[in-house]
Amino acid sequence: MSSAALDQHLDRIFADLGALEGPLLPILHALQADLGHVPKDALPLIAERLNITRAEVHGVVSFYHDFREEPAGRHVVKLCRAEACQAMGANRVADHARAALGVDWHETTPDGVTLEPVFCLGLCACGPAALVDGEVVGRVDEARFDTIVDGFKAKVTA
Repeated sequence: MSSAALDQHLDRIFADLGALEGPLLPILHALQADLGHVPKDALPLIAERLNITRAEVHGVVSFYHDFREEPAGRHVVKLCRAEACQAMGANRVADHARAALGVDWHETTPDGVTLEPVFCLGLCACGPAALVDGEVVGRVDEARFDTIVDGFKAKVTA
């Protein structure tokens, strides 16, 4: 995205959210919702408009795991890494997922599956849990993970 296009995009977001008290998070969320990520080039522009430092904006973006610097794939699989899910085998599922997809955390496969860790989905009684394209899935073992990924492939070929 060109800097002029990014600036115009931010103009629209600031018109809607710039007057809020504490607008940084809503602005970042809106930008990511629109573009699928928060481009690094946007950080100094946001800082200038909010009269805060670039470091402050970068600190917020880097602190919250949901903000991305690059767009995610067509499908996003978030695997719970919290203790309750770990007690139910989440580490084994995570190892399997990374091997099966051939990617590590925060990476995207060539066919568009992004794998991300998440720390607690609130589905502790049904762990290991995952968030698959925004839908919570419980009792995810290696076989269920493979079924989920095979479902992505089936949608592509259908």
